[in-house]
Amino acid sequence: MSGGDAIPEFSKAKSGGDGQDVSLTNLSAFASGPGIKSGAEVAAILAVAVVIIGGIELALRLFHVPQYIMPPPSSIVYALFDEFPLIAPHLGYTLVELISGFAIGAVVGLVMAAVITQFPFAEKIIAPYILILVTTPMLALVPLLILRFGFGYTPRIIAVALAAGPMVMINAATGFRRVDSAKIALARSYGASTLQIFWKIRAPMALPMILVGLMIGAIFGLLTAVGAEMVGGGFGLGNRLTSYSSMIQMPQFFAVVLILSTLGILIYVLFFLIGQKWASWET
Repeated sequence: MSGGDAIPEFSKAKSGGDGQDVSLTNLSAFASGPGIKSGAEVAAILAVAVVIIGGIELALRLFHVPQYIMPPPSSIVYALFDEFPLIAPHLGYTLVELISGFAIGAVVGLVMAAVITQFPFAEKIIAPYILILVTTPMLALVPLLILRFGFGYTPRIIAVALAAGPMVMINAATGFRRVDSAKIALARSYGASTLQIFWKIRAPMALPMILVGLMIGAIFGLLTAVGAEMVGGGFGLGNRLTSYSSMIQMPQFFAVVLILSTLGILIYVLFFLIGQKWASWET
């Protein structure tokens, strides 16, 4: 490329197309709507939560529902704080599995997405195997992985990576392809190479879809990690679910469910905030 010619930066431009792109910044009403602007709205949200939780508590106690069927919210909260010292190590095990497996799956998924978008022939070879991974429940492979690798971290990390990788790859590949051809043509007219076009145009414009893929992959990875822990092994939150349910300790059981729900929410909030900072131009 001749010196003096610079490749235009398109990372802050909105992608073309007639339809609105799916992005992390428009997945919720808080991103696309006016958001929370007053204390009255916050108070209303909290009041609805109090009414719902209080109503459940009152109904369960009024109708004398046994705790082994459905414990009241107060018992779940008490069990959460009372049992948390025992649950915390298992939470750490699950996080290790999730983070390790997700990191492996995300890296492989992003690399494969870049390969199949740059080399269409590679997609014809890889696509059938990706389809198999997407449509096959990873939990069905866990017993086989345990048989091969034992009851430690390895089979669970592999299962998480296999669950998260295809989700990241599919969304990232969609984002890499969803680029206005006029931008690519303009970059080529400036003498940009294929690699320069990928890093300066395709990758920035694909960032919203990449973040969506990472978020979905992380959530799928969490579900797979918990499921793998329930299938086999003596540690992890999934193991706690199995243990508490077998002993009919339902307040402790729902306390673990509450922790898992919180993890899922934190995953969404994390990628939502990243999207707001690095891909807010999409809205």
